[in-house]
Amino acid sequence: MKVKNIMTTEVVTLKVNEELSLASDIMTLARIRHLPVVEGDHLVGIISQRDLFKASLASVMSHGYRETRDHLKKITIKEVMAKDVVTIGPDAEIREAGHIMLEKKIGCLPVVQNENLVGMLTETDILQFYVLHHQNEVKTD
Repeated sequence: MKVKNIMTTEVVTLKVNEELSLASDIMTLARIRHLPVVEGDHLVGIISQRDLFKASLASVMSHGYRETRDHLKKITIKEVMAKDVVTIGPDAEIREAGHIMLEKKIGCLPVVQNENLVGMLTETDILQFYVLHHQNEVKTD
């Protein structure tokens, strides 16, 4: 089975000059852990909950929610995003994606075709695929 068969195609993205507070709000409200950063359709980085945590740690230690959010408004996405993003193509096998994620210890892979972001594949997508696939195997035995 291919990555394109299980990837999410409606991906929430950020732009490099947006405020880090926006990433925080989106991650909290949408319950997502990774947001790709794009210029047009081109992937230029990714920001994770871990990046957000690191950026806000000092503020959280000495301030409340309002002060922390104000602090995050002063930081742009490009200041904290990871720029060397591991990606995968839509025609790659799901097993290959899983191996990459395990080897690199990452929770998602942006799916890129012709340098354009076309989807996202998360560890949850892979787990859900294997659990559902295994269920079908059990039912047919």
